[in-house]
Amino acid sequence: MSVDLSPLFGPVEVAGLSLPNRLVMAPMSRYFCPDGIPRDGVVEYYRRRVEGGIGLILSEATYIDHPSAECYEAVPRFHGAALEGWKKVIDAVHAAGGKMMPQLWHVGSFRQPGMGPDPAVPGFGPSENTNPTIRGEVPTRAMSERDIEDVITAYARAAGDAKRLGFDGVELHGAHGYLIDEFLWERTNRRRDRWGGDHVARTRFACAVIAAVRAEVGPDFPVSLRWSQWKQQDYRVRLAETPAVLGEILRPIADAGLSILHCSTRRFWEPGFPEADPARTMAGWVTELTGLPTISVGGVGLEQAGIKSSAAASVEAIEGPLARGEIDLLAVGRAVLADPDWPHLLRKGRPEAGRGFDKSQLETLY
Repeated sequence: MSVDLSPLFGPVEVAGLSLPNRLVMAPMSRYFCPDGIPRDGVVEYYRRRVEGGIGLILSEATYIDHPSAECYEAVPRFHGAALEGWKKVIDAVHAAGGKMMPQLWHVGSFRQPGMGPDPAVPGFGPSENTNPTIRGEVPTRAMSERDIEDVITAYARAAGDAKRLGFDGVELHGAHGYLIDEFLWERTNRRRDRWGGDHVARTRFACAVIAAVRAEVGPDFPVSLRWSQWKQQDYRVRLAETPAVLGEILRPIADAGLSILHCSTRRFWEPGFPEADPARTMAGWVTELTGLPTISVGGVGLEQAGIKSSAAASVEAIEGPLARGEIDLLAVGRAVLADPDWPHLLRKGRPEAGRGFDKSQLETLY
């Protein structure tokens, strides 16, 4: 490997976090918690990634404490009995010398009836029946003021629990068409009250969640938001068509109390707005528009956005954005899922020696 990636590997201070390097483990759902509680295998899984050289771990998405939050089976919760399991995780990560933030999640209208602790609860969304393109007509409840208040409180309570357990920060999942993103997106937010409106007015729910979290954890605890242009329903859509509009969306969200913006793209090195700048990545745009540090993510170690990868693919694409100062932190997903030692291999210039990701082998990857 001839590219110079040395700036990835020195100690760095980002948003109050003192990290040994700029590499982040991206949040990846594995569905290994059938009762919603992270047990010994999950503890070991995260500990090994610290030993492999990751600077900061973002947990797999975890459900907040609201009956409408859950959709997929075997995803860990971040409330109740699960907190004892998460305490073991963070203690193991710290003992290995690492740092970690849980990612808090409400799936919104992706929820199907029959899921979670109360099977009768439908999906919640800003508007009724907002996501028919996902899997046919699935009933979605338009959230009432009380629903909104309860969900905001659940986010804040989970963030407070994260701080109490000793985590190093917290991330909110606000991307990919899930609840926070549904309020941002015009296709899924058709409300005519204060929670709807134009692209700026539609930020109010995200801002309220962030402000409540910030009030719960205090001024210095790192708070990240993962956001995206694309959705699960459609990889081609854009939340904002121009940098100017994106700035109008992200600035109030940033000002609500964020420390970091996590820019979820399918290929992090591609230009965010090629018609405005043929080189600048989405993370580069976001830093300019908001002044906040960013996490870049999307495709590191992948040949393509698919289910198999070469551990060395796309590594060369890191050099340009890194040299331009567009990478504050760089999140790596499947390459680190497949091989916990991949960060060490990358530092040695030998990423091709890592075990490439194959979804068929998922149950053997710890």
